[in-house]
Amino acid sequence: MPFYPLQFEPILKERIWGGTKLKTILNKPITSEITGESWEISTVANDVSIVANGDFKGKSLNDLIEAYPNEILGTKVHAKFGKQFPLLFKYLDARQDLSIQLHPNDELAQKRHNSFGKTEMWYVLQADENARLIVGFKEKSSPEAYLAHLENKTLLDILDTKAVKTGDVFMLNTGTIHALGAGILIAEIQQTSDITYRVYDFDRVDAQGNKRELHLDLAMEALNYNTVEAQCFYDRTENVSNEVINCQYFTTDFIPLNGNLKVNKNNDSFTVYMCVEGHFELVYNGKTYSYQKGDTVLIPASMTDFQLNGQASVLEIYIS
Repeated sequence: MPFYPLQFEPILKERIWGGTKLKTILNKPITSEITGESWEISTVANDVSIVANGDFKGKSLNDLIEAYPNEILGTKVHAKFGKQFPLLFKYLDARQDLSIQLHPNDELAQKRHNSFGKTEMWYVLQADENARLIVGFKEKSSPEAYLAHLENKTLLDILDTKAVKTGDVFMLNTGTIHALGAGILIAEIQQTSDITYRVYDFDRVDAQGNKRELHLDLAMEALNYNTVEAQCFYDRTENVSNEVINCQYFTTDFIPLNGNLKVNKNNDSFTVYMCVEGHFELVYNGKTYSYQKGDTVLIPASMTDFQLNGQASVLEIYIS
């Protein structure tokens, strides 16, 4: 079977905090004024990606992995995760502040939800003037102090905020309390998990007047009360893969493409490219595939030699 770069139908999610940037900036086919998320590659239950191009069009990612696990996932990834796709790729548009939240680690998520934990990273594609996000505590906290501030509705007083701009990256390890702020558009790379513990939602209500569910008890054991250094700094050397994050769950590189880059890989892992600025082409086996800002493409592990051409900023993600 001749493999090729795979793109998928975006899975669009309305959110109380969503907006329209997924369409105006990333060209997603949204039809709602409150679309908060575009799930680009997913095997979360009931949200499994469907191939949008080529010979496999209409097939689910799970079906492809079932039939061709080593070719799609890679030999190392297949050996470690079986026929599970271990990562989830999204774009998020925060028109309003997201809830203050955190995610459980692998151990808690397995025990409580039979799921992976949710380690994730954010790459800022665009940020309005004065946009900020919340990540961690200003100073080391404790369960008692955290609960007191939560009850007094002063939680924001003890949380750390960061001003953001295009190109900023944040690594959110499990247990880190955080919230994406209004006016920020991000690419998100995370473990395959949809488990979020929401601890404060600014007392918002939906169109029916209902507040969203909070998960205060679940969050207590999962929360990291220490301060964190979440922001990641990285090189931007043109036409090379500049390492941004290398953790046990994924490696993310940043490629400032200005011309061409020959890529040679082994068959250990799939690779995903997220085009966060500009446009580029991928040349493989004499065929040319074109991508623009907002596109996400899965390179099956069996594709080991190809070339990237163009002027673009590209995130390159794989499992080391």
